Amino acid sequence: MERMMAGLPVVAGAEWPGVRYFCTTRCGGVGQAPFDTFNLGIRAGDAPEAVAENRRRLAAVLPGEPRWLRQVHANAVHDADAPAPQGEIAADASVTTCPGQVLAVMVADCLPVLLADARGQVLGAAHAGWRGLSSGVLENTLSLMQAKRPQAQGWRAWVGPGIGPAHFEVGADVLQAFGAEGDAEVAAHFKPASPGKWLADLPALARLRLTRAGVQTVELSGYCTYRERDRFFSYRRDRETGRMALLAWLEHTPD
Repeated sequence: MERMMAGLPVVAGAEWPGVRYFCTTRCGGVGQAPFDTFNLGIRAGDAPEAVAENRRRLAAVLPGEPRWLRQVHANAVHDADAPAPQGEIAADASVTTCPGQVLAVMVADCLPVLLADARGQVLGAAHAGWRGLSSGVLENTLSLMQAKRPQAQGWRAWVGPGIGPAHFEVGADVLQAFGAEGDAEVAAHFKPASPGKWLADLPALARLRLTRAGVQTVELSGYCTYRERDRFFSYRRDRETGRMALLAWLEHTPD
C-alpha cells in the first residue's frame, strides 16, 4: 500500500508487531532528470548535494542513522548490532536485534526483502537480485537471525518493489544459477520468451526460497519497478537512474 510519511510518498505491506518499515519511491525529493526526484544512491551519478538533501529529508522520519551497505550482488550478511566499522560495509543484507537501529538496502529493480519473527525480536533486510537470491542471501539472512534469537518463531517476510515477471528477461546462466533444470518448482517461474531467453518471476522465486527456508508468511508487494515509471526507478528500463531504499527498524525490546 502507498502512504505518506512527513510528505514523502512510500510503500509498505501489512503492519508487523514491533516493526516499522517502508520503501521509498522516486517522488518527494530534489533531484533532476534522470534522477528525479528522490534518489538516495550516492554512486548513481546524481549531484552529491541532491543526494545529501534527499537523505536529510529521509532522516526526518527515521529514529537514527541507517546502516548503509555497499551492495555487491552477493550473499554476505552484516551484523548491525556490532559497532559500525570504519569505511564501507560490503554486504547485501543486515540483521539487528536492537530497537532503533535502522537497516537499509537500496534497489532499482532488485528486490528489497524484509524478514522478522512474529514478536518483533529480530529483523533482517536484504537486497536480492538474481545473483544474491540464487546464491542464498535470503537463507543467510534468516540463518543469522535465528542464531541471534534461537527461540524466535513465526517467521514472516515482505518482498518489496522489484522488476516484474513480464519484464525480467534472462539467459540460460540465470536458469542454471537457480538450478531450474532439476527442479520443477523453480522451472515453473521461468517462461520462454525467445530463443535462449526466458522471462523470470523474481518475486515468486524469492517466495519459493523463503518458504523452503521455513518462513511461514510471505507477502509480495505486487509493485513492478520497470512498469511503474512515475513511481519507481528502474535500472533495466533507464540504465542511468536513481535508487530507492527499504528502511526498517525494531520499535521496542520485546517482553
